[in-house]
Amino acid sequence: MTFYTAKGDDGTTGLLGEGRVPKYHVQMEAVGTLDEASAALGLARAQCSAPQTPRILLDAQRDLYKLMAEVAATPENAQTFRHIDEARVKWLEHETDELSKVVPMPHEFILPGDTLGGAALSLARAVIRRAERRVVELFDGEVVFNPHLQRYLNRLSSLCFVLELLENQHAGRKTSLAKSE
Repeated sequence: MTFYTAKGDDGTTGLLGEGRVPKYHVQMEAVGTLDEASAALGLARAQCSAPQTPRILLDAQRDLYKLMAEVAATPENAQTFRHIDEARVKWLEHETDELSKVVPMPHEFILPGDTLGGAALSLARAVIRRAERRVVELFDGEVVFNPHLQRYLNRLSSLCFVLELLENQHAGRKTSLAKSE
């Protein structure tokens, strides 16, 4: 058994369902960006020190795995892979709301880099925002039809922002503001 199939050597990749598309296809660009987002969350999870952060990020990574499957499916098969729904969006909102009770909201833009975990979360947030743009493009192009996918990614980026603030606070570091103080 090998770790490669060589099926993509012709520049195409398979969808979940019948058919192959070029590796640069907009659907595969979205899947790849979602994969980057999960990897960025994993990097953050490995570096974060606040006790609740790893659990939240692991759950989000598992959601992204399911979200990627739906995005990688043909329209005929997408329902088979549909797991992101209103309840998962509400879970993100709940987690964000709970954290906002212990983390003060800054009144201006912040700069990443006050802690390793916080910086990793900021990077993850930026990648998630790019993934959101790719999924919105697929939704607008009627390639994916689940509106909860873009809502989930939007809320996940907000959660990463709050988790960045939490990580800085937990480490006893003040979050740097974009404007000089």
